Amino acid sequence: MSDQQSYEGGPYSGYDPYGQPRTPGNWAPPPGQPQFPNPYADPYGTQQGAAQQWQGQTWDTQNHARVPVAEQPYQQAPAPVREPEPGYGPATLAGNARITDAQRARLEGRSPVIEPGIQPAALTALLGALLAVAAPLGSYALVVPLVLLQAVTAAGWFRLNGMWPARQGIALAFLGGLVADAAVLAAGREQAPVAILGPLGIWVLLALVLQLRSHASPDERMYGLMATVASSALAILATGYLGASPAAVSVGAAAVAVAVLARALPLPTPVSVVLSLLAAAGAGFAVGGLTDLGSQGAALGAGAAVCALIGHRVASYDYPSRFVHFTAGVALPLAAAAPAIWLLGRVFA
Repeated sequence: MSDQQSYEGGPYSGYDPYGQPRTPGNWAPPPGQPQFPNPYADPYGTQQGAAQQWQGQTWDTQNHARVPVAEQPYQQAPAPVREPEPGYGPATLAGNARITDAQRARLEGRSPVIEPGIQPAALTALLGALLAVAAPLGSYALVVPLVLLQAVTAAGWFRLNGMWPARQGIALAFLGGLVADAAVLAAGREQAPVAILGPLGIWVLLALVLQLRSHASPDERMYGLMATVASSALAILATGYLGASPAAVSVGAAAVAVAVLARALPLPTPVSVVLSLLAAAGAGFAVGGLTDLGSQGAALGAGAAVCALIGHRVASYDYPSRFVHFTAGVALPLAAAAPAIWLLGRVFA
């Protein structure tokens, strides 16, 4: 029995809340009563007692073909996995944790030595010429190119060790050079050794104290300490140009300028080294003839060139970095030659 038939035959069959028998079709309440919609009206126009049938098409879920994943037009492809970025440590006095280009070259069996080239050599020659010309004009005129040399030396040594930017270390080393310059100017050339060694000892102690206050690992502290001490020592020892005699500075700076230019020529290394020493000796002899050194300027020029070529070789240990060559490559030949120029100048005086 259907639900509709059970309803028709039930106890409420024919019941009308207004007391009148129910009839099919539209039904209206008695006059004076509220108007309510007929609850027995058939909104779909079907016959009373007829079962409702679904006449639409059905969806066959069994025969529905699935679209392959590759053919779905709006499916987003997964994002590609990016290679990790190279690790660069923060700017710190303690150094950088990444492997340097020179170390990578050694691990790969390549030579870590890349010579600076002709452009840094030209800048070194220009700076050497400024020192040679300014020396006879007096100590205060010599300070101007010397301060520039000390600034480039401090920055170049830290960059050569892969520590860039190490602003605190560079500033500390440069400040040491300025203090040494002021001490030599105040004490005079005769007291230059004491005026140079005093700031050098103080700056070594100051670098040690700063590294003890660092929160880096012990290995990084030691690495930063060595770099800071070496950079400060080079910047302070460059003050030897102020302590040397004007003739020795002119001869030595001119010899370094010529030696570095000859070393930058595209020649085999042994030939280039020999040519550099001969050119430096010739330049020393020529400039020495204009001063009271005379022919002894050749020996002074050759000695200064030996130290300059050592600094040039040290500046070549980076593979490859143009910025290193334009800082350490420019400054190290002149900075390394300063002690030899001061010592040989006193010997030949």
